[in-house]
Amino acid sequence: MKQKRKDLTQWMSLPALLLYGLFFVYPLLKGIGMSMTDWDGMGEAKFVGLANFARFFQDARAMGDIRTTLIYAAGSALLLNLVGLGYAFLMEKPFPCRSLTRVIIYLPAIISPLIMGYIWYFLLQPGRGFLYYAVRQLGAEFFLGKWMSSYPATMAVLIFVNVWQYAGMTMIIYLAGLKSISGDIREAAVMDGANTWQRFTRVTLPLLMPSIRINVVTNIIGSLSVFDIIMALTEGGPGYSTESLSIYIMRMCYGSRTGYSTAVAMILFLIILLPVLVSLRLTREKE
Repeated sequence: MKQKRKDLTQWMSLPALLLYGLFFVYPLLKGIGMSMTDWDGMGEAKFVGLANFARFFQDARAMGDIRTTLIYAAGSALLLNLVGLGYAFLMEKPFPCRSLTRVIIYLPAIISPLIMGYIWYFLLQPGRGFLYYAVRQLGAEFFLGKWMSSYPATMAVLIFVNVWQYAGMTMIIYLAGLKSISGDIREAAVMDGANTWQRFTRVTLPLLMPSIRINVVTNIIGSLSVFDIIMALTEGGPGYSTESLSIYIMRMCYGSRTGYSTAVAMILFLIILLPVLVSLRLTREKE
């Protein structure tokens, strides 16, 4: 009877495996094959081997896109976790209108990134944006006047908008982690004479590792594959200075270079996979 039940359990996983193979394994294998062709999306594909990958690493524009993507991902992932954790500690403590405050912090996360990008574009638009007029009244119009013409300033704005939108989502996961920590453990640490910093580093932080792992992985994946916010705010400009790899892939694909764009997508897949595996390994060891 137990053997039959075990066999039935194994068969019940078959639909999930079929879906996984259909929507992940097959497209991945198909993409690998397509990345080694010069297919333009219409005509017959011709095998070119690793020529597309070699062409990518010889393209100065593509190298600039890697730099932009990595800077954006590093800044966004770091700040999202720091701000989200700070919000979680604040929202954990009881105070009037706490539930409403949580909703307000989380609310931007349910808005489309493309729409959010356009909203901030109209707020920050030089000469016509609401915030431009606001800071001009304070005599500091230089602060926002030319934010689209400077690469460091533009990257700072892009990272800020992303953190502002998704910090609430990170906060929710950290709040769930804090709620799962038993109050007895914290009380025991206080009775043992641990100060605030010691309780955070020796008790709270280790017990938050599952939440940290989830947030780090999701933030890395989302930041490295960024498309909407950059497209809405800068369209990759000025020039191609703030273009991400996702935007580059889209433009190459619509430029009748489907095989080449697929090769770049494979490279982006590896760029995302490596830091995710490293972060999973590090957080698992820490736990």
